[in-house]
Amino acid sequence: MLVNKIAQSGLIVLDLENYFPKIEVVEIDISQFLFKGIILREKEFRTSLKEYDWSPFENKIIAITCSTDAIIPQWAYMLVTSLLLPQAASVYFGSKQLVEEHLLVKALNEINVEQYRDEMVIIKGCGKLEKSGWAYVEISKLLLPVVKSLMFGEPCSTVPVYKKK
Repeated sequence: MLVNKIAQSGLIVLDLENYFPKIEVVEIDISQFLFKGIILREKEFRTSLKEYDWSPFENKIIAITCSTDAIIPQWAYMLVTSLLLPQAASVYFGSKQLVEEHLLVKALNEINVEQYRDEMVIIKGCGKLEKSGWAYVEISKLLLPVVKSLMFGEPCSTVPVYKKK
């Protein structure tokens, strides 16, 4: 009979990807609505926004950004938001990566860390967040005060990070 020693060890595996946004995050660059990509002419800006097909953003999380060094008045972001909000799941300012980071940190902060008090926790490695150091910093800040030990990797091959004295 095979014995699953990992299951018997009391290790808890936490996969950060479970906290990643389930809805697609889409970036919209408002420089496409500017004259030569850098000048906001109000009348032309409003007209191009009005004529734009916003349907591809339906039920998506939207990241509003501007890829050029244009000077954008704050009301322009408000105007774009007013056009996106009726169909988007939610709207944020910043790059797609920045919005994904924000949403992940928000989700991580909703974790009841008490469930991990004095437990041995492994933060799963690999996957979409493999190169996202910020995610591992955030989960470490949350768990270090409560866990017995914190490790990184997979149950069969972990890297010890912290052990309570």
